[in-house]
Amino acid sequence: MFVSAGLLVSVLGAFLAWTLMAAEILQVAAQDGDMPRFLAPIDDRGVPAPALLISTLLVQAMLVLTMFSADAFDFALEFCAALSLIPYFFSAAYAVRIASGRDGGRDGASRGHLVIAVLATVYTVFLLFAAGWELLLLSLVVYALSTVLFVMTRREKQQRTFTPRELLVVVLVCLGAVAGIVGLAIGFITL
Repeated sequence: MFVSAGLLVSVLGAFLAWTLMAAEILQVAAQDGDMPRFLAPIDDRGVPAPALLISTLLVQAMLVLTMFSADAFDFALEFCAALSLIPYFFSAAYAVRIASGRDGGRDGASRGHLVIAVLATVYTVFLLFAAGWELLLLSLVVYALSTVLFVMTRREKQQRTFTPRELLVVVLVCLGAVAGIVGLAIGFITL
């Protein structure tokens, strides 16, 4: 009985911590100007209420998706992994740009950095193909919807919404998102 009570307290504590951590990520990013301002406020009890509401709605949307999945755990695990691969690719590609001297000085140590960055980029491209087109197209749906937050943030800062390169990426992401939605609708993509 004592162990069961301890386990219950532990699980509930972890649930609370993970819930607040997801909200805090949005709230801190909004405070730093990387997300829209409406996510930044904290109420008198120290709760980032708008960020908590948005993160909870996103979790609920993910749970609704898993209801339509044949194997909810595997789908959630694979979908989260696929969502992380696209930022990893862009990070690795940017590391190639930095190590090649396009965004800074080039010294003797950067040759080793360039090799590592190129290997990381190639490996990430391999992982993108290994993840499968279905999950990547579903990931692009999430990224296309997230673009709204990016646009809101840029407008709040009175900055240009997209550079030409960013616009190209947004167009490709939106085309992939449309393909993902059509794939779901016609049964090409199954959860």
